[in-house]
Amino acid sequence: MIRDLSRLLRPRSIALFGGGWAVNVVAQLKKSGFDGDIWPVNPKRADILGVPCFASIDELPGAPDASFIGVNRDATIDVVERLSAMGAGGATCFASGFLESESETAGGADLQARLIEAAGDMPILGPNCYGLLNYLDNVTLWPDQHGAIPVERGVAIVAQSSNIAINMTMQARGLPIAYVVAAGNQAQIGASAIASALLDDDRVTAIGLYLEGFGDIRALESFAAKARARGKPVVAIKIGRSDKARAATMTHTASLAGNAAAGSALLRRLGIIEVETIAVFLETLKLLHAIGPLPGASVCSVSCSGGEASLMADLSGGTNLEFTEFAASQRAALKAELGPIVTIANPLDYHTFIWGDVPRMTRVFSMVAAESFDLTVFILDLPRADRCDPSGYQCAVDAIIAAKDQTGARIAVLASLPENMSDAFTRQFLAGGVAVLHGMSEGIAAIGAAIEAGRMLAVAPEPLILVQDTAGRSSILSEAASKQALSDYGVRIPLSVQAQSIDELIEETAALSFPVVLKGVGLAHKSEAGLVVLNILDEPSLIDEARKMHIATPEFLVEEMAVGGLAELLVGITRDPTGTFLLTLGAGGVLTELLADTASLLLPASRTDIQSALKGLKIGRLLEGYRGKPAADIGALTDAVLAICAYAQAHAERLVELEVNPLIARAADAIAVDALIRLNDAEQNKEASP
Repeated sequence: MIRDLSRLLRPRSIALFGGGWAVNVVAQLKKSGFDGDIWPVNPKRADILGVPCFASIDELPGAPDASFIGVNRDATIDVVERLSAMGAGGATCFASGFLESESETAGGADLQARLIEAAGDMPILGPNCYGLLNYLDNVTLWPDQHGAIPVERGVAIVAQSSNIAINMTMQARGLPIAYVVAAGNQAQIGASAIASALLDDDRVTAIGLYLEGFGDIRALESFAAKARARGKPVVAIKIGRSDKARAATMTHTASLAGNAAAGSALLRRLGIIEVETIAVFLETLKLLHAIGPLPGASVCSVSCSGGEASLMADLSGGTNLEFTEFAASQRAALKAELGPIVTIANPLDYHTFIWGDVPRMTRVFSMVAAESFDLTVFILDLPRADRCDPSGYQCAVDAIIAAKDQTGARIAVLASLPENMSDAFTRQFLAGGVAVLHGMSEGIAAIGAAIEAGRMLAVAPEPLILVQDTAGRSSILSEAASKQALSDYGVRIPLSVQAQSIDELIEETAALSFPVVLKGVGLAHKSEAGLVVLNILDEPSLIDEARKMHIATPEFLVEEMAVGGLAELLVGITRDPTGTFLLTLGAGGVLTELLADTASLLLPASRTDIQSALKGLKIGRLLEGYRGKPAADIGALTDAVLAICAYAQAHAERLVELEVNPLIARAADAIAVDALIRLNDAEQNKEASP
């Protein structure tokens, strides 16, 4: 059900319930200059900060557009029910002790269910959340201090942590914040639905998500598609990578965190830019607000210091930033302007010969920005005003803004230290259309994210494969059965036979060609148990090895050995708790644990996605041909992976996990020499369900 959040997000009347927390909200509303109606409901007070109180909800002059409910959890349910009955526009539920506390205090889940029922069609935020801040319309439905100021346009932030949301409002980085909405437990309305509603405000330029869990994946998918259609980029921090973080998440909001690799793959699939720190989150949003997603990766760095130029180049190593060289004509023009001592290169150190000469600095800066770079970045740290005089740096500020005005290029200023760009200078740059980045590492990461945002906006993904994650009994297919199941979908496997005795083994292997591989059947981790023997060249050797192995296993699998391998790969598909299927591609065989070289995608995966993931692996160079060896048949290798995915998609309702390790890449084909498939025992689980 899609609920209309417009009255809640942009109210003209606000009701407040509770004691001290309601007082705080009134204080914030008065401080922000909210010019709508404020209706405190409190039978014990005549007024709150000069605003007259109503003795009961029945005395309200009408149905409020928004309400702050700051009473205990049991009373919250009653207030929500009465507001819903009178046609109120929505409410924020501050109280905790609902589902997020179920592991500590019994009854929280039941109370949350009752709260949802009481709300009916009326939208509610939370419970266990602070509320919302709308800096476009001076709506501060928030029971604590916050640090942002009114704006005409800006970014919207949806956070599952109210404290993190507060911290973000305190930033001194010049980020224009339009909305901050705390999602809390998301009992009725999830973060995706909130973010989707915020997209409808044309004054919102980009969306930031602080996520502890994904909730409704289809809702997130729908929001991402809507953001793409509106051309508004989305940035996210997804916590819960460590065991400790996941435990903290569960006690905080009861959100299903999911597997970290699957979470990252999900965000990437949906075109949502994932970052790891709050600083990079804010810098990325700021760059996207000021400039938008970058159309390419070509970046020019400009500074008056060789040290800054070198550090910029070093810190950008391994990122997607490309410092393309100047065109010959431009290099000549810059050389003529800057003189023989200055080396014309990107990153550019223009020295200090032109410092203080604003017209000349403007000419040089315009020459640089006029080139077809996707972003021109000026490195500029300004003196602190409390101990120094920053006026001597005004020439650089004026010249950069003038160059922006003359060229219309995408220009950003980057301070190598976050504190070396004051709020006053930040606002001056932003007013001139120049983005400002605080901190070199953070700034480079933000530029990389903006490049990625540009790439992601160009691709509309297929709908995800989603199944309900049902716990129950499962069974593992034998290696032979697993490989045969995959072979039915087009995966090439070695010719093989199974035998339950040495005599049967001798009879059955007559149809095989040597060399062969002998495997014991029925035990996991066969290699560690000594139940795999490779490269057996003749029948006597096979019989000898089988006799040795017969002590540990009653059954054998013999298969023709796959020769001519160029690289061994792992292909794994697992069902994530979120209901998605994670495809893992990586170095296989003995290198799986040693290299930890993997890439993750979600199903369905396209041929292009698979080939890009394979190319990005450390062993990707082996696939391309390394030190005189032939290249692997990437087309055949991709076909094998797609066939494995086809099996997974066809058996999605039952598949728990699937692993092919190794899938051997060869010059003319790819062949799966070991496989494992685990399936839910559908009938037994059906009988066991209530």
